[in-house]
Amino acid sequence: MSRCLLCESETAIQSWAAFFGAKGPLLCENCSAPLKKLTGPFCKICCREMKEAGICPDCAAWEGGIFHSNHSFYQYNDAMKELIACFKYRGDYALADIFAQDIRRMARRLEYDIICPVPLSLSRLAERRFNQSEALIERAGLPQTALLGRRESDKQSKKTRAERINAKQTFYPIGDAAGKTILVIDDIYTTGATMQLVAKALQKAGAISVKSITVARSGS
Repeated sequence: MSRCLLCESETAIQSWAAFFGAKGPLLCENCSAPLKKLTGPFCKICCREMKEAGICPDCAAWEGGIFHSNHSFYQYNDAMKELIACFKYRGDYALADIFAQDIRRMARRLEYDIICPVPLSLSRLAERRFNQSEALIERAGLPQTALLGRRESDKQSKKTRAERINAKQTFYPIGDAAGKTILVIDDIYTTGATMQLVAKALQKAGAISVKSITVARSGS
């Protein structure tokens, strides 16, 4: 018997598939249906959905750093917002499994040297009990190397768009990334401000390029 990770109702699986060891879906149809995959056209850098493919205004403004590209899977709609809240803020670590296959597949397509999680400050880690970035990487079965630390700061979710874009640097290097291309994996890409700060800190560690995989891409 397989149960939905969100509502715990039974999830359907063909009897013959179960005989061959297949596992049931992680979410039932009622919980999975509202989750919408990104379909494009996209910004060529950050994966933001647009009317026409190109480069969005945010990425045009960020031009000049070592951040190369972001790859996301889902729209950050109300259903995804609730799912990530359960995962990140309510401590439901197992929900990382929902995204493991997508993350593995995308990682195989990208060229990189090291996978690096986005660190949490000590107070935020104590509050949440785990780092969502590390959890996503671990459940995808990928190796990870801590290259950054993070100073205390206000929550990103409490900041306005302008405050996010103009946020001060809170990340600092703690490892050696000399000459390396770094893949960063996290839950949400919104304005790109966090990833730009991550890329700048990784550049100080010696990185020459930074790419990211994020579960969801906000439309804002």
